[in-house]
Amino acid sequence: MGAMEIRPDSHGKVRDIYDCGDSLLMVASDRISAFDYILPDEIPYKGEILTRISAFWFHKFADLMPNHLISMDVKDYPEEFQKYADYLTGRSMLVKKANTIPVEAIVRGYLTGSGKKTYDQDGTVCGIHLPEGLHEASKIPEAIFTPSTKAELGDHDENISFDRCEELIGDDVAQQLRSAALKIYNAAADYAATRGIIIADTKFEFGFIEGELTLIDECLTPDSSRFWPADGYEAGKVQPSYDKQYVRDWLKANWDMTGDAPHLPQEVIEGTSKRYQEAFEIITGTKFTPMKEN
Repeated sequence: MGAMEIRPDSHGKVRDIYDCGDSLLMVASDRISAFDYILPDEIPYKGEILTRISAFWFHKFADLMPNHLISMDVKDYPEEFQKYADYLTGRSMLVKKANTIPVEAIVRGYLTGSGKKTYDQDGTVCGIHLPEGLHEASKIPEAIFTPSTKAELGDHDENISFDRCEELIGDDVAQQLRSAALKIYNAAADYAATRGIIIADTKFEFGFIEGELTLIDECLTPDSSRFWPADGYEAGKVQPSYDKQYVRDWLKANWDMTGDAPHLPQEVIEGTSKRYQEAFEIITGTKFTPMKEN
């Protein structure tokens, strides 16, 4: 079965969310977005890989930080979803409801992307002054917390300073957010280094569950992070990465960003799926085998 007949309560670029009363069912599709466009082609196994990588980190850091995962076993889901087990297995998780904090918690350990742009202009990233002489992909002396606002679907997230973050969510919550995000990033970066991966940057989401700061949404996936192979890493150039950069590069070369997004060639679809599978295998240390063939 390729999808579900039940309408989602919330429909994002990649995830569909179903309200189950005191919990939520999060389902990761194989959709892929780039430059804030949802592309017409799906990437095989992407939803399952993202979900299972998140679950790996949730379990790994359970003692470091509470998270919202209840179960990935369809037998634990509300009854009306159980007939969709073929579709849901591997790509879905039942999670606790949280009061979501309306700020993306971004941590950067390396200088690239939008951070590199502002650094080149005035030596800062989100209001944080960095040392002179850094280049593309330079390691930042100490990982930095660079929050952004959460945009509505179709809009761009906006990088903000820590002061602005404090204005939006309060000093106490902002400081808790920064501390938690840096703690998880640093632990993940240390672990990834043992697996031959550099986590250049990542985006977390947090909420409060029964008054306790909790890690929610996805965690340290190729969609929310830049993963670089450590062998061959060299500051001063754009790094190859285990994420959708391959798709972005093809689109930049073949599309003027007007009208509907074009179909991807088969080799780009397969190459992207392969990169996601490689990321899963390197991070988890296990071979990727689909839990259920759709």
